[in-house]
Parts: sequence; structure tokens; C-alpha cells
Amino acid sequence: MTPVILDNGTLRATVTPGLGGTITALGHLATGAGLLAGTPWTTTCDPLAFAPDEATWLTRFSGGWPVMFPNAGDACEDGAVRHGFHGEGSVTPWKADRDAGGLTLTRRFDAVPVTMTRHIALDGPCLSVRETVTAHGPCTVVWGQHITLGGDLLTGPASLQTSATRLIACADFAPPRSPLLPGGSGAWPILPGRCGLVDLSRPPEGIALLACLADLGPRPWASLMRADGLGARIGWSADPWPLAWVWVETGGTTDPPWKGQARMIAIEPCTTWPATGLAAARAAGGRVLTLAAGEIRHAQITLTVLEP
Repeated sequence: MTPVILDNGTLRATVTPGLGGTITALGHLATGAGLLAGTPWTTTCDPLAFAPDEATWLTRFSGGWPVMFPNAGDACEDGAVRHGFHGEGSVTPWKADRDAGGLTLTRRFDAVPVTMTRHIALDGPCLSVRETVTAHGPCTVVWGQHITLGGDLLTGPASLQTSATRLIACADFAPPRSPLLPGGSGAWPILPGRCGLVDLSRPPEGIALLACLADLGPRPWASLMRADGLGARIGWSADPWPLAWVWVETGGTTDPPWKGQARMIAIEPCTTWPATGLAAARAAGGRVLTLAAGEIRHAQITLTVLEP
């Protein structure tokens, strides 16, 4: 399916309905800046029914902003239900309907009895996504966003700010170049590290880390801004996303396909922590989302470009 371009004279967004409905690019027209990250490897546009592992998922991940549903994190089996890495919705085709107000994407999922609609629209310097989940039967899911910032935002040092007051380092993500102590916690923006305290408000070069932003308040937000003021501010509904994963990759992963060449910082509002997939998160005592038959849930998230 051909990518869809949304352009309101201030922003230009590219959406790929045929592969996860991912927002693959977001440009600020006045400055010519791209706000979303790309990958330093070549990907394929062929959709999947689900990704059985991270390596397969990465062959479809070109950066940008995929949705994570009905799973986020590792592939798993939840009873008789098999979930792919970051969920079926991130790699499957979506039905697309263009209208004067934007673009509506719809998918009836295979893994769970759910239909989701996602309405993407531009308003001035703001990109908004409204999502509605309708459960046709009872099910348990993880629901999140994978907003991968980068591009011109990371041409130099950048600052990360948020309404979160608490941080938790992932206990299961400890690559050689992660500066964090696995499972450590602290008050924003400081986490305990292997060689002292780590300030996440100034993400350093050459690292790879995964942590959780917690206690975000009733109107959660996070922003990434470079020194001249160009930035992106993300705000979202606390229900169903009371927390957010933060993933920093500034050349810290040297294994293929990364090869130390990727630079991206992802803000990932989510229902659930830890970021280990539905089955493992629930086994660890993490909150997952249980939907009753006939239940309808709504969520909204916005990305506002901050001009230099």
C-alpha cells in the first residue's frame, strides 16, 4: 500500500498503512528539520502476521512511530495466544481512509478479539493521534506507542525533560554499554549507574539503555530539545498510559544491524512495565490491560514541534 502524506503547511507526515500504520517521517517545513529517527540499515516493506523475535521485527523497523498492540516487548505465549515482538499491530497492514480531517487507520486483530481505529491529524505544529479500542470478547493486552525521536533533533547534544518524578531502570536490559544498574530506581532525572549516578536529562553519547518514566501526574508529557530550541513535546492521556518507557540508543549497540551507527531516543507511553512482553510482565507483577466483551477504551497522544 502506498504511503500517505499529510501536509498542513507547517508539518509534513508520512504514514505507511501497509506496514503497521507507522508514522515513518515527520518534517517541520519552515526549518526543513526531520524529527523522527531513521535506521542505518535497509528494511523491507513486506508486512508480517507477527514478528516472532526482535531480529525479525527490526527488518521492518525503519524508525518513526509504530503502535505497540496487543503486545509490547518480547514475543510470548499467553495461554493459547501467541504474541509477536511489539505486537501484531506494528507489522501488519491497516485499512486506511483519508478524509479532510486527516487519516483513519483500522484493524481487526487476529491474536485478540479487538478492533482498533487510529485517527492521525495535523493542526499547526501539532500531530495528534486518537485511538479507540473495541473489544469483541474478553482479552488481556499491552497497549503502547513507540515514538522514536531523532533525525535533526540529535545532530548535537539534546536535553530530555518530563513530568515524571520517578525512574526505574529495566532489570532485563543490560547490554555492555548501558550505564545503568539493572533494576535501579531514583528520582527524575537521576538513576544509579555502574560508575556513578546517571543524569537522563542529558543522554550521553555511545550508550544504550532502557528505563521507565513513572509518577507522571494527570497530564503526562516528555520533551526532547536540542540546544537551539528545536524540539518535540509529547503529551498523552494518563488512562490507559500511566507510564512511559524511555529507550536511548546513541551508538551504544555494536551488534548487527546496529553496528554502533544508530542515534535515537524513544518515548513510549504504555500500559505496562516491565518492558518484557505481556506474559513475562504479568508474571513479574506488572499491570496489564484486561478488556471485557463490549468494552470500548479511548486514548489520545500529541507531538508538538517546538521551534528554535
